[in-house]
Amino acid sequence: MIRVEKIIPGGQALGTDADGKKIFFWNALPEETVSEYRVTKNKSHFTEAVALQIINPSKFRVNPKDDCFLSTSPWQIIDYDYELELKQSLVVEFFREHQIDLKTPEIFTDFKDYFYRNKMEYSLYYNHDTEKIELCFHARGSHRKIPIKQSSIERPEIFQAAQKIADDLNSRHEEARKYQSLLLRCNQAGEVSGGLYENHQPHPTFENLTDEILGKTYSYSPNGFFQVNLPVYEMTLKEIKKHINTEKVLDLYAGVGTIGLSVAPDKLLTLVEVDKFAFSELEKNCSCKVKISPSEGLKLGQAPLSGPEEGDIFTLNPILAKSEEALNYVDLDSTVILDPPRAGCDKKLINRLNEVKPETIIYLSCNPATQARDTKLLLENYKIKDVKIFNFFPHTPHIENLVIFQKI
Repeated sequence: MIRVEKIIPGGQALGTDADGKKIFFWNALPEETVSEYRVTKNKSHFTEAVALQIINPSKFRVNPKDDCFLSTSPWQIIDYDYELELKQSLVVEFFREHQIDLKTPEIFTDFKDYFYRNKMEYSLYYNHDTEKIELCFHARGSHRKIPIKQSSIERPEIFQAAQKIADDLNSRHEEARKYQSLLLRCNQAGEVSGGLYENHQPHPTFENLTDEILGKTYSYSPNGFFQVNLPVYEMTLKEIKKHINTEKVLDLYAGVGTIGLSVAPDKLLTLVEVDKFAFSELEKNCSCKVKISPSEGLKLGQAPLSGPEEGDIFTLNPILAKSEEALNYVDLDSTVILDPPRAGCDKKLINRLNEVKPETIIYLSCNPATQARDTKLLLENYKIKDVKIFNFFPHTPHIENLVIFQKI
């Protein structure tokens, strides 16, 4: 019998066995007692496991919608209001670990907690009983495949299209082992694009989709990066836009440009992205604007990494570079937008921000742990003006957190 103490950063429930060893559970909640569990990882100083039997279920426990919930959205067992409270407390804990005291941040959701994802990737499984290829996910903590009959986190159009593709493979007597996975994406209009990834073959090029965000239409590839919950993303962008108070805006880790182009369309906007595929999409999304420059030889997307020359005026300037290599674009009289990957910001960039001290820094993060680490360094010259959480991924432990920094 193991008593569950709390939910920890990462989304698992913490318990301690009779020998004092920490056990991190999926499918368990605080104050429950786990009487039976399956070990998925066993290390010398901790164990990861899935709870199989609960003696005293939490009052916040609900029945999951999907049999495959542990693979896709392990917090389907949690009452949604309680989930929101947990995410608020986790953000406070992330920052407290770096000696930063936060008031409990406000959390935003559109309360559409199912059928929200506009992208899903499935594995394929050959069922020897039915002699058919079926859609599946991998069981959490293992390589075992679980056939799925229902999945409630992606938009219904995606699951319907996936089933149709599986039916087509069966009609042609294809082999499931021929394919790595099936990736599909859906826009807000319900149009689906994507397809099969074949083993040992380059990923195919799929037809682009378009979506409108805050009045601007964006083009993106199904197998590229684009937000998976657009209604909540729009809520985030509206909040970011409130804090754009300078004529110059620098959008770092810009991806396909949806933040900068949505919140600062009338500003002198520079967007920096390192991924060549995402940058090509960024250039397409920038094509409706022009850069005006008296300097000879400078074309859209080709401004020198040494920084703009005196007299240059950029209405729009996409830059192909690492954000930490575009440091000369950090200006005193600018707003800097950060949306880094889970690893957070490169320390060279944080040092540059502390050196130049731009007026406002807007930091959106999918990993509050690294965001809190970076925040600790920025507090040398900045104060936290606001913190807001956006629930991009309901019924999962993933947290999207927005911090607004104002120069001291």
